[in-house]
Amino acid sequence: MTPSPPDGTGDPRPGAPLVQRRHGISLVWILPIVAALIGAVLLFRNLSSEGPRLRITFLTAAGLEAGKTPVKYKDVTVGTVRAVELSEDRSHIVVTLTLVKSAASLANAGTRFWVVRPRIGVGGVSGVDTLLSGAYIGVDTGASHEERKDFTGLEEPPPVINGMAGKTFVLRAADLGSLDIGSPVYYRRIRVGQVASYRLDDSGRTVNLQIFVEAPYDRFVTGDTRFWNASGVDVSLGADGLKLNTQSIATIVAGGIAFGAPDGSPPSTTPARSQYRLAAGERAALAPPDGPAQRIELRFDQSLRGLSIGAPVEFLGVNFGSVTSVALDYDPAKRRFSVIVGADVFVARLGSVVQRLPLDGDHKGVQFGRSLVAQGLRAQARSGNLLTGQRYISLDFVPNAPKVAMDASDANDQTLRIPTVNGDFDQLQEKFAHILDKVDKIPLESIARHLDADLARLGTTLDGANKTFDSVNRQLLPQARQTLQQAGRTLNGVGAPFADDSPLQQNLGQTLEEVQRAARSVRELTDLLGRNPEALLRGRPADAVAPPAVPPAPTAPSPEIKK
Repeated sequence: MTPSPPDGTGDPRPGAPLVQRRHGISLVWILPIVAALIGAVLLFRNLSSEGPRLRITFLTAAGLEAGKTPVKYKDVTVGTVRAVELSEDRSHIVVTLTLVKSAASLANAGTRFWVVRPRIGVGGVSGVDTLLSGAYIGVDTGASHEERKDFTGLEEPPPVINGMAGKTFVLRAADLGSLDIGSPVYYRRIRVGQVASYRLDDSGRTVNLQIFVEAPYDRFVTGDTRFWNASGVDVSLGADGLKLNTQSIATIVAGGIAFGAPDGSPPSTTPARSQYRLAAGERAALAPPDGPAQRIELRFDQSLRGLSIGAPVEFLGVNFGSVTSVALDYDPAKRRFSVIVGADVFVARLGSVVQRLPLDGDHKGVQFGRSLVAQGLRAQARSGNLLTGQRYISLDFVPNAPKVAMDASDANDQTLRIPTVNGDFDQLQEKFAHILDKVDKIPLESIARHLDADLARLGTTLDGANKTFDSVNRQLLPQARQTLQQAGRTLNGVGAPFADDSPLQQNLGQTLEEVQRAARSVRELTDLLGRNPEALLRGRPADAVAPPAVPPAPTAPSPEIKK
């Protein structure tokens, strides 16, 4: 019997090779073990470098993809989207993201998240770089130190990023108008900021707008700065023509705000979060302060169609107030309706003359107004535009105005009641109606009957004149024509002897030539006697030199006898 090997292995058959059994780990397990160790190291490094895990809700998941969409803060990747899920009520989506450990401070209550994607809005085109790289989640941190893990994402990028140099101011407006988040803010037509947010006031009567003015332009916002709505186009028609004013093309479409200060305002600085009033326009914003308002009340016994709330109130052509109410009233004693117009006037708008008026004291303003009424101050509703029919209230002194008893029973009444008279247009209507009454009283029918009789008599006279003209045409005109023909023949007979080829004309020409020769002979004799007077007794001397022959004068044409 062959003994077995000491290790218990081997072949018991004779001549079989002896195989030695090895102890230890096989080489096949080395690669999985190394891979596991590398994975563990990577997992440890990932867990050690991973920051907090946050949950953000958005309305839509457009452009978001789990495992690929990055989270960026100031264009630096600080996290990655891990999951995109639909909420239980299916009203929004829930994005789970993980921040890197170095960005753990971003998980505070003041942090804002939004999706950066290509957008076209009021401020222009944004997110163009995401056309190639894809959408990502933008982050803006706040100054809060309170940790938070759940957030509500913004659907639009915030107009102002925390840390930007500049100041934030609050404006109070009656309504929002065409303004929106991102609407530009201008200073001297230069864009210096934008609207950051807006909300309705707790009372519901005003809108509070938060604007951000960038540095260094924020130093131009002083305590005397005025803000106004620069949206749309400001068109005014005055004595110097048509004026059109706008800040830019963008304000026409998206609205805008402009600010400035009146000339001569002292320079100063204004802290952030200061509140200002947003005026409707530049003219209203830069106007001098109005001061306290004085309430007046007007009673009209006529129709005031075209007079609306906000219509101007003028004193001697100066706008110093506006209409605040228009209401009907009924007088049981007279059984007539009347219109009660309430208005607020600002005496400070009258300028430097206010300093010379006795208005000091609580009731002296009303007393001074009553004294003006005693001097003839009256209110009229005049037409401001004949095309649109709009009216305004004019306060002016009416000469010879009837006395009006002023009710001064309530000494504490601060409302000044001013008597009224009809306006110019109403007076014109009354005059026109009076003229029409006079026209109606004219006896047009009687005048027409007399006129018909006169025309009949005139027709008879014209018939007689026609008969007379007919007799003249039949009798006198033929005889006059024959007389004229005979006179023409007579004149022709008288003018025949004076024709150019007649004997009389030829004889007359020869006679004139002989007269010229005789005149020359007499002139020669006169010259001879002047030189030799003795020639009259002795005769012409032999040595007398004959004077140079004078050429005969040209024969003048025979004058023609006009026929």
